[in-house]
Amino acid sequence: MAPNTVHSEPRFSVDCPSRPILDQVADKWSMMVLAVLEQPTRFNEIKRQLEGVTQRVLTQTLRRLERNGMIRRRVLETSPVGVEYSLTPLGESFREPFTRLYDWTVEHSAEIEQVQRAYDARTASR
Repeated sequence: MAPNTVHSEPRFSVDCPSRPILDQVADKWSMMVLAVLEQPTRFNEIKRQLEGVTQRVLTQTLRRLERNGMIRRRVLETSPVGVEYSLTPLGESFREPFTRLYDWTVEHSAEIEQVQRAYDARTASR
């Protein structure tokens, strides 16, 4: 369901289809995986580029993105067998809004860190 616009502010119903999609696609590891998939990339290369991600979490993230139609998984007939991941057309369509969001975070990160430090200093004495 779309936001309920009868009220003065948007309200999202429990069964709003955007909720689970945003939850699955907008988590930190999903966003980072989508960022590194500029070209078809093998699992271990993705893992090397995402410092701190565990094999288990990366596997779960890739499965979730594949289920949502954002990436494609292809088994390579190599010895040993390899797997590579690439963006689907749907995943490619997410690149523009994602890039805008990423650029915004880089542009405002110093300001946000400054505000966070000020907030932490104010609330430390509570």
